[in-house]
Amino acid sequence: MTPLTDDLRATLYDAENVWAEDDDFFLALANEHPVSRVLDLGCGTGRLTTALAAAGHIVMGVDPDEGAVTAARLKPHAEDVDWVLGTSSALDSGARFDLVLMTAHVVQAIADPGEWRRTLADLHRVLVPGGRLAFDSRDPAARAWERWNPQESHGMTELDDGTRVEGWYEVTAVTDGVVTLDEHAVLPDGTHDVQTGELAFRDEDRLRGDLRREGFTVDHVFGGWHREPVGRGDGELVVVAHR
Repeated sequence: MTPLTDDLRATLYDAENVWAEDDDFFLALANEHPVSRVLDLGCGTGRLTTALAAAGHIVMGVDPDEGAVTAARLKPHAEDVDWVLGTSSALDSGARFDLVLMTAHVVQAIADPGEWRRTLADLHRVLVPGGRLAFDSRDPAARAWERWNPQESHGMTELDDGTRVEGWYEVTAVTDGVVTLDEHAVLPDGTHDVQTGELAFRDEDRLRGDLRREGFTVDHVFGGWHREPVGRGDGELVVVAHR
């Protein structure tokens, strides 16, 4: 297996993940309070982060993937974002935010229970009293991982230069609510990249309990991007809480 370069992986990510209803939801949430101090934790290549800056918010984007942050710095309005390479542990002790966002199911990538608790504690620390935390996580009841197989997940993505990339997912284990999967990408020259990851599937009760233990009050849990009840939306758990 031949790994993709960081630049190509970021380009592929942006081609596969374009602006969608989830971005509309989180941007609208931020815009309920103009000129907010917003932390985009797990900002990736900065699609939403730069849109928040363009909307006039004071924005910090944090992500541990150096290639993704490098790509984010090249986007329009990136100069208006404070970019930090790292996780929530990299946040300055004096940092304060009115809103923290964790989008694109980034909370599921925090699969280790200890790291998840530390992340929530870090976010509680940097939010002002009454400050909000919002994130999305796939509802385990929808069993999305059952469709992550080479047949149902197979697809082709065309990059801006015309390169066509073949891709698919393959689940290798499901253990105690954690799904281990391989993400495959194959270029026309035969380059075959495989990224292995773990995603934690936490149900609504678990998320509510985890947030409560770290001092948060849950305001809403929606099942989709139009604020549907859980189980009647898009197979999502869209959580809005406050400190």
